[in-house]
Amino acid sequence: MKILFASAEVKPFSKVGGLADVVGSLPKYLGKEAEIAIFTPLYGCIDKKKFGLKHLAHSRIKIQFGWSENFFELYMAKLPGTKINVFFVDNPKYFGCFDCVYPFNIDERYSHERFISFSRAVLEYTQLLNFKPDVIHANDWHTGMLPVYLKTTYRDNEFFKNTKTIFSIHNLFHQGMFYDDVLDFAQIPKHEVMYSWGVELFGHVNWMRGGINYADKVITVSPTYAKEIQTPEGGYNIDCTLRDNSYKLMGILNGIDTKEFDPKTDKLIAKNFDKKDLSGKIACKKDLCKKFGLKYKKNRPLIGMVSRLTDQKGFDLFWGIDDELKALNADFIILGTGNMWLEFHFDHLSHTTENIRAYTKFSHELANQIYAGSDMFLMPSKFEPCGLSQMLAMRYGTLPIVRVTGGLEDTVVGHPYPKANGFKFWDYDSSNMLNGIKYALHVYKDKAEWGKLVKSAMSYDYSWKTSAKHYMDVYKELISKE
Repeated sequence: MKILFASAEVKPFSKVGGLADVVGSLPKYLGKEAEIAIFTPLYGCIDKKKFGLKHLAHSRIKIQFGWSENFFELYMAKLPGTKINVFFVDNPKYFGCFDCVYPFNIDERYSHERFISFSRAVLEYTQLLNFKPDVIHANDWHTGMLPVYLKTTYRDNEFFKNTKTIFSIHNLFHQGMFYDDVLDFAQIPKHEVMYSWGVELFGHVNWMRGGINYADKVITVSPTYAKEIQTPEGGYNIDCTLRDNSYKLMGILNGIDTKEFDPKTDKLIAKNFDKKDLSGKIACKKDLCKKFGLKYKKNRPLIGMVSRLTDQKGFDLFWGIDDELKALNADFIILGTGNMWLEFHFDHLSHTTENIRAYTKFSHELANQIYAGSDMFLMPSKFEPCGLSQMLAMRYGTLPIVRVTGGLEDTVVGHPYPKANGFKFWDYDSSNMLNGIKYALHVYKDKAEWGKLVKSAMSYDYSWKTSAKHYMDVYKELISKE
């Protein structure tokens, strides 16, 4: 079985969100049953020397787009710790000229051209390398045109005659919409796809909708999110499309890399520990408090957050409750970047309060230290397709406080239910978030109960093993169909 992954991000080479984590981890766990190739753009931020990228000789190709021609070349490296080939599509016009994955303030049409050209290049290089995929696994709108291409422009191509497609939705909010003239650039027949069943939405091209309609299977990243996106509240204008395709839609919970995130072996934290001996976690908390200028107090809980600072992640709930947060018998540490006003707000709180600290830059090292050193981990998301942070926090014995949505509902068992591993609140408003925090602080006072919850959380297995088996079952089912 040959599986081709196409993604705008792949950890550790390029990462903005959870998409990179999934595509950089899932292939490792697919076992010996599949030969895998991963394709991603070669951005200027990717360190060729660090990751050992090698240029493939005779890989220069020319592809026609509308009235223009574009040239591409190919680089290759191994996914760290594996024998899996990762292919990097090089084009200075669209990828190499940026030192980031998604540049700010660029022309929207140009943004679409970037990923259209990447997707076409993937299909051309697949043929050049003679890697005939049984399944092409596309991810989010950036590669949503791959299933469309295979059912239109490439449908008579003998090479892809038996190729099936899976389209994964990591975040439905970002759908990739633009005017229909972009189809001329893509060389996709407009008269075939610009109707209610194709890529059209409100007179525009919507690549997310195209991926859903044309793929053989649609997978999203948690069972609850698969239900939510079929509702008007969670469907962001394409809930009808998802309900029409419900027969091929399913949710498979993301996993975490339990080798990379292991409190017993993590070299980034102050002291290692496990659920049998939690003394190292106390050392991690002391170290974290020292780094952020907080006074360590044995019986004062520390609440951590590692997140993009956006409304999706629930940060709009923090407006207007500064006094309530200051009055809580708890300290807060927040790590993340995003909305400029949110960054300014938390930077201001860092300098004007005794119990709130923020670092508005991303640091992988600090992220692990917050997972390990905090007592609780707050995730008040407005919507959360899956979420990895709550699972990582539990891995380090840090109990999540979450709003019930998407993957947070699927992974967190709220106290006082049996086998609880965290805390939940339901309504999306500031007062409910505060009540959820206060309830967790109340339980924290009972050290025996808290110890049980910590060990319960650390006992849950959210590795990729189970999820990878579900994916493999889907691949086999698709291939078995004529």
